[in-house]
Amino acid sequence: MKLKSLVVAGVMSGTSADGVDVALVRISPPKKVGGTPKLALLTHRQFPYDAAIREAVLRAMDAKSISAADLARLNWRLGEVYADCVADTVAASGIQPDLIGCHGQTIYHQATAQEFCGAPVRTTWQIGEASVIAERLRIPVVSDLRPADLAAGGQGAPLVPMLDYTLFRSRKSHRILLNLGGIANVTAIPAGAGIDRILAFDTGPANMVIDAVMHRLYGRAYDCGGQTAARGEPLSIALDHPFFAAAPPKSCGREEFGAAFVDDFIVRLQARGAKKADIVAAATTLTATSIADACARFCRPHLGDGPIEMIATGGGTQNSFLLKQLRLLLEKQGVKMLLSDEIGLPSEAKEAVAFALLAWLSWHRLPGNIPSATGAGRPVILGKITHA
Repeated sequence: MKLKSLVVAGVMSGTSADGVDVALVRISPPKKVGGTPKLALLTHRQFPYDAAIREAVLRAMDAKSISAADLARLNWRLGEVYADCVADTVAASGIQPDLIGCHGQTIYHQATAQEFCGAPVRTTWQIGEASVIAERLRIPVVSDLRPADLAAGGQGAPLVPMLDYTLFRSRKSHRILLNLGGIANVTAIPAGAGIDRILAFDTGPANMVIDAVMHRLYGRAYDCGGQTAARGEPLSIALDHPFFAAAPPKSCGREEFGAAFVDDFIVRLQARGAKKADIVAAATTLTATSIADACARFCRPHLGDGPIEMIATGGGTQNSFLLKQLRLLLEKQGVKMLLSDEIGLPSEAKEAVAFALLAWLSWHRLPGNIPSATGAGRPVILGKITHA
C-alpha cells in the first residue's frame, strides 16, 4: 500500500478516567526508506467526563460492581462520547480528519496469565464502540489497539514508545520519556540507538493512587497543583509491592494499584498517625520514588554512562509537588528533567498524538508495537478498522 499523508484524530481516555483528549495530527510518510513518519500537531482539546460517565467508568473497572448489561451500555455510551469529542474538535478547528485512532477506555488489563476455565489466560479490554464513532462521523476508525500485541506474547503496553522513538530519539543524548497519566511509564532510548534498543515499561502509579486518596479523604477528584500534598508531611514509603522489583517488560493498572491497594495504603499510614494531607503527600511520594527507583534500577543500566535527559508529559506534570520531588530524586542520578511543553509538544496531548500515529501505521498495514518494549514475539499490526 502506498503511504499517504493523512490528518488523523487521536482519541485518548486513560486510567485516571478523568476525560477525553483529542489531537488532530497531520502525519506524512518518511522522506526516505527506513525513516520515520513526520508529525505536525494541528490542534488539541480536552473534554472532562461528566460525573455520571466517570462514575460508570470507575464502577466498570471494578468487575464485582457492574452487570454485563451495564458494561454493554457503557461501551455504546462511550462511543457516543468519543464521537461528540471529535465532532466538537472538528467544529472548533475547521479541520476535517481522514482517519480516527481511538484508544478506548481500559476497564481491565491483565498481562500476567491466570487460570480460567482450565487454561492460563491473559487479557486486556478497552471499550467505546467504534461503529458508533464511524457511523456518526462517517470517518474510518482504528480501535482496540492493544490486543494484537498481547496475542503476540507482549504486555499490550506500553504502546507510546513508537511515538517516543519517532519524535524524541537523539543522536547525542540518552533520553528517558516519562508519561504521568493514571499509570507512569517510561521509554529509555540510548543515544543514537535503533528501534530495537528501546526499553519501555510501566513504573507503577502516577496519578491513580493520588486521585483515589483525594477522593476517599476529601471528596475531590484530584490534588490540584499538588497543593494538598504540599501541606502534608511526606512519610517514608517502602516500595514493597512486588510489581516495583519485577524486571521489564511489565505493565500495570487498577488490578495492581486500584481500590484494594488504596485501602491498605490509607490504613497503614493512619496506623502510623498520618493525617489526611500526610497521606496525600505519601501517595505523591510513592509516585516520585517508584519512578526514580525504576530509572536507577532499569533505565540507567540500559542507557550506560553519561548524562540523561528526561522529558515528562501527562496530566501529572500539573502537580508541582510531584515534579519538585521527582526532580530532586533524579538530580542525584544525573538525570535532568524538562517538560515536553518546553520543546513544542503540549504535555497533555502526547498520548492522543501517539494513538493518532498508531492508527496511521495500522491503516497502512505497518506494525505499531515495539517488541523490545512490550515483550511481544514479533512486530504486529495493531487494532481493528471500522469503516464508515
